[in-house]
Parts: sequence; structure tokens; C-alpha cells
Amino acid sequence: MSEINLEEESKDILKAYRSMLRAAKHAKKDTATKKRMKTAFYVAVEAHKNDRRKSGEPYIFHPIAVARICAEEIGLGATSIICALLHDTVEDTEITLEDIEEQFGKKEALIIDGLTKISGVVDNNVSLQAENFRKILLTLSEDVRVILIKIADRLHNMRTIGSMRRDKQLKIASETLFLYAPLAHRLGLHSIKSELEDLSLKCQEPEMFEEIQGKLTKTEEIRKRFIRKFSSPIKQALEKKELAFEIKGRPKSIYSIWNKMVNKDVSFEEVYDLFAIRIIIDSEFENNEKSDCWQVYSVVTDFYQPNIERLRDWISAPKTNGYESLHTTVMSPTGKWVEVQIRTRRMDDIAEKGFAAHWKYKEGGAESQFDIWINQVRELLENSDEDTLDLIGDFKLNLFTDEIYVFTPNGDMKSLPTGASTLDFAFSIHTQVGVNCIGAKVNSKLVPLSHQLSSGDQVEILTAKKQQPKKEWLNFVQTHRAKTKIKSSLNEEKRVVAKEGRITLEKEFKKLKISYENISLKELQSYYKVPSELELYYQVATNNIDLTKLKEFEVRKGILQPKRTITSRVQDYFVQRKSTTSKIKKLKKPILVIGDNMEKLDYQLANCCNPIPGNEVYGFITVTEGIKVHKTSCPNTVQLMSNYAYRIIKASWIDEQEAAFLTGLKIIGIDDVGIVNGITQVISNELDVNMRSISFESHDGVFEGRVMVLVQDTSHLTNLIKNLKKVKGVKKVEQIDK
Repeated sequence: MSEINLEEESKDILKAYRSMLRAAKHAKKDTATKKRMKTAFYVAVEAHKNDRRKSGEPYIFHPIAVARICAEEIGLGATSIICALLHDTVEDTEITLEDIEEQFGKKEALIIDGLTKISGVVDNNVSLQAENFRKILLTLSEDVRVILIKIADRLHNMRTIGSMRRDKQLKIASETLFLYAPLAHRLGLHSIKSELEDLSLKCQEPEMFEEIQGKLTKTEEIRKRFIRKFSSPIKQALEKKELAFEIKGRPKSIYSIWNKMVNKDVSFEEVYDLFAIRIIIDSEFENNEKSDCWQVYSVVTDFYQPNIERLRDWISAPKTNGYESLHTTVMSPTGKWVEVQIRTRRMDDIAEKGFAAHWKYKEGGAESQFDIWINQVRELLENSDEDTLDLIGDFKLNLFTDEIYVFTPNGDMKSLPTGASTLDFAFSIHTQVGVNCIGAKVNSKLVPLSHQLSSGDQVEILTAKKQQPKKEWLNFVQTHRAKTKIKSSLNEEKRVVAKEGRITLEKEFKKLKISYENISLKELQSYYKVPSELELYYQVATNNIDLTKLKEFEVRKGILQPKRTITSRVQDYFVQRKSTTSKIKKLKKPILVIGDNMEKLDYQLANCCNPIPGNEVYGFITVTEGIKVHKTSCPNTVQLMSNYAYRIIKASWIDEQEAAFLTGLKIIGIDDVGIVNGITQVISNELDVNMRSISFESHDGVFEGRVMVLVQDTSHLTNLIKNLKKVKGVKKVEQIDK
């Protein structure tokens, strides 16, 4: 039976490879290229022959799937496909980078090196994930294909995430939302970005995902009928003009709908722009594209009234990732606003496949915009001496932000993130201009450094040679470039003072007989709440740190740590529990069991999400406040799991307790005499729930109440909400975190 299975698997592997090749027709330029791809396939098959995925299938299916995504969904060529097939060989098998370089070339070895994770532990208190993120970002400036293959790798992992452990799923989904989806967006991969977000939501909020998906499925036929009716007059008018075109409806992604529901506090039914109409034109010549798109816009607005404030012209001024399209929002006959996107076939290809499509269309504008961004990234990352987490945080801020377009006195256009100040503009021109900036003239009017710019502004920067960056500048700059340059300038001044601080610290360690040369100071930085070694030395030199506290530290395995850390207390507790209870067996990692003899653990329920029994939770080991227990749906989960996975411990409710947990409810309804009394009667009398606080506000006949109550668990809370909804006049009841 085993031989038959292996034979069938071999056939399936070959079938998957051939399917990938069919999807990569554009990459098979000649016989030599085909041969190199085939060699890469057989090398990967041999290297992974004993490896299996969590699902049980042969591991080789994963690199083949990644290669197919690169070829079919991103449009990459032979080099990328070869690297995708081999992307895990150096990390997981006996194959070395030297082997790759010898058999395939330097370029392939460089890309695969970028795809190989940093291994080992550099420092127990450094997030290995963050260091790997940094490595990924650094390779962006060398070869963007590393990022594109990494995104394809992450997409396939997300598509097959169901076979992984729950805690692993949450960590991977958090990383995906934190960095990979924003990167896909920035590289113009709209479809992949949307799918990554949807798959992450499906993992983090499965019930909400299923609910929205179900409602979209139920309303699909209604949407199709609406699109046909809405498009009919436009279609007839465009046919008369003899334009080749395609009209299709594009539903909003599930993540996008969920995001709007959460941020705007509305129900699914209240999200008005659930879909958009896309009109794609086959323009004969690229010179005609702009006029053809505006011609279609004219036809659309002949039939439907546009909302002028919602007009977006990304054809005249493409987004930095090369995205080009004309967007307008019009009023339909049924009284609903409908977004209409107008673009050419070339623009649509670039919108879906992003960077890779720029090589297909040798169009100067879009490609040069992308090159400008890559050059900015290269400059920022190569010159940055920031802490890794700060670097990633600042970089990430500029991935998703909307853009504004401002002009120099000579009429040159600059793209900046929304909210950018005149100081951001100064640094975008040149570092020295930013450093010496004292103010600006915006549209000929004198404004301060902190003045927030708007699209269309014309800006003239005023400078003075004596001007130097100040710490408060960091409060009103948005761009990563400006922040990095300001910090770098400020750090130069600090370094001189910090040298004295280092000498002082070395002397203190000598008194305590601690060898200074071979230890990491990360724990000390956390203890004194300073972001870097430089800041630590600076604070020592300026006498802002109490060095008598050093006696509370010791060196263990090269790490300077408090003599009794929270982590060791957790591990000690579980060693003790293991000998006294049979509920937890063979612990590979500490499991925080909420509600079961927890007095021995220093833990708190996090105020940011107020978890209660029944909520899915995890523990986070803080530096000074013990273990904080968060909901997996907490707004801080993505950031915590992405950057501090080494501090996350499992948590679950396994014991029912006679305990009450504080949670909040928001109640909305029609204001009427006695309604507040009815609500309080349900809470206090019928269900015997204790209220901690209550407040009501009424505006134009509609009231909104906020009540903090003490409940036993989620079923108790669900029952309370159910009964409150029965009160006459109450329209909506939902749990809130505070």
C-alpha cells in the first residue's frame, strides 16, 4: 500500500509542476530557460523528499504552489520561479547558498539568501520576527523579487493555514496583517492584498467572517440584477461610440466591509458601498488612454449624478505604486451611491499585478514612480540606525497611507502621505534643506514647520544655516525619511554625551563583578524604559537613571536579567502544577490556565479589551506588570503577536468560577418615557446583574446608553444582551471594551 501511495504522490507532484509550467508560458523563453526551471524542480524534489507539511502532504507541493502564484498571479519570470521552487532549501535542507550559486548563479543565490530566515537566537529579548522583517525590508532595496516571492509564500501559507495549531494560526495571521498585506498594497498587488486580509480575518474572527460571507452570498443575485440594470444605458452609449470595453461588478472584500463596520460602527446593511462598477477599456494607443477614460466618465455622468467630492483622478497623477484609474461616485435610480472605476486594460493589469506588470508595459511614468519609491526605501534602510521595531513601525506607517500631491515653486510635483507637514516636504527635497528648515510659504502665505499640507499646495521652503533639528520636530512629521533624518541628527549630539555614560556603566558593572563585554543589555533597556543602548548611556550620563538598581540583576546565558524574571516564575509554577494535577500533560510551552488556582501567577486582565470567561484569550508577558491576558480579537493583538511572539503564552478558561468580570454594553434606541427604567429593570432585577456605571445621552429622539456590568461569562453576557433587545424602543445592543 505504501509503494502505491508513493507512486500516486509522485504522479501528483509531476502534475502540479506541469500545471505551474502552463501558468508560466511567458517565462519559458528558450530551451535553456526551460532546462534551468526543470533542474530547479528536481533539486527541490530531492531536497524535500523526506519532508511533509502539517496537513500530511509532501512538502514539495508548497514550493510548487509558491512558484505558480509568482508566475500566474504576479506575472514574474523564470528567475523568480526558480527561486520560488528552491526558496526553502537553504533554510530547511542540506543545500547551501554556495550550492545554489554554483548550479544556478549569483542572482539566484542573492534572492534565496533574502528569502532565508535568520536562524538561532541573537538575544532572548530581541524579536526574531522583527529581525526577519528587517532583513526582508533590506532586501527590497537590492532585489524587489525577494519581497514578491515572500508575499507569494505567505499567500500559500495563509491558504493552507487550517492544518496548523490555533496559536500558530493567530501569530501568522497577525504577521500577515502587520506587514505582508501592507507590502502587497504598496507593491500594487491589489487582489493578493485583499485575499491576505480576508484570510487573516477568517482566522482571527471566524464567526464574523462567515456572517459577512453568508450575507454577501445571499445578496449576490440582487447585486447582479442591480449591476445589469445600472450598466445597461452606459453599455448602449459606449457601443454607439464604438469603444471596446468590459463592465463588471467588483464586490468589496470581506475584510474591507468588516473594517468599515468596526470603524464607522455600522451594521452590514448600513455599509452603502458594498461593491463598485469597473469599466475597462481596450484603448488602441497609450496616447489615447486619458481621453478615452474621460470620454467614458462623460457617458456615466450623462446618466447618473456624480458626487463631485468623490472624484479621484489617478490617471493624471498615478499613485506611487503605479496605480492608475479614474474613480467617481454616482447616485443610482434606487437612491444608492455607486462607485464607478474607469481604466484601460493596461491600467487594470498593473492594478492587479502591480510591480511585475510594469515590466510588461514599458511605460515610463508608472515605472519611474515605482523606482523613486524603491530608491527612497534604499536610502532610508541603508542609513538607518534605529531600533528594529521603530524602523518597522515607521516604515509601515507609509505603506497604507493615502497620498497628497504638492508642488515646488518650479512646478515639480511631489507625492507625500496624507497629514504630511511642510517639514516632511523639506526633507523630501533634500536632507540638508530639512535640517536647516525654519518655515515655509504655502501658496505665498507664511506658515510654520508643523503646517499640514493639502493636495495642490505650492510650497517654498525657507532655510537658515544655523538651524538644527529639535526633538519636538518628531511630533509633526509623517514620513519615515523625515523621522529617520531628524533622529539621526539628534543622535549625533547624544553620542558625544553617551560615551561618558558608557564609561560610568562599565565602572558600575566592575564593582558588581559583572563582565561587561559579553552581555546583552536589552533587559536593562526594558527595565529603565529606554528604547536603545544609546539612550541608556545618555540617561546614565545625564544622571536620569538610578544605578543602585543594578544589584537586582544577574547574567544568565549572556543575558543581563532580573534575578527572578516573570518567565521563570511561570515555568516554576507549571513544573509544580505538573506534579499535582493531571489536567495538563506533556507541556511543550507554558499554558496559562485562567480561573484555575491562579493566585500563584502575577496576571491581570488587559484593560484594552476586558476579556471575560468564554472569550478566546492569550497571555502576554510584560516587562513590569506581570502577565496581561488579552482577547485574540483585541486591537493590540496584531502588533503584539507580530513583534513579541516570544512573550506570548497560551491561555484558556478551564474552570468555572463564581467570579464576576467587568464588561461594557452600548445600547441604542428610540428615546421614550420609561425606557431607561425598563433597561435598568432587566439588568438589575430580572438577571441579577450588578451595574458598575451607567450613562445615557439623547439627541433628536435617539438615545445612546453605555453601561458597565459585572457578568460571569460569555453565555451570561449573551443572555443579558438578548433580554435587553426585547425592551421596547431598543434597536441595538453590543459589547464594548470600555
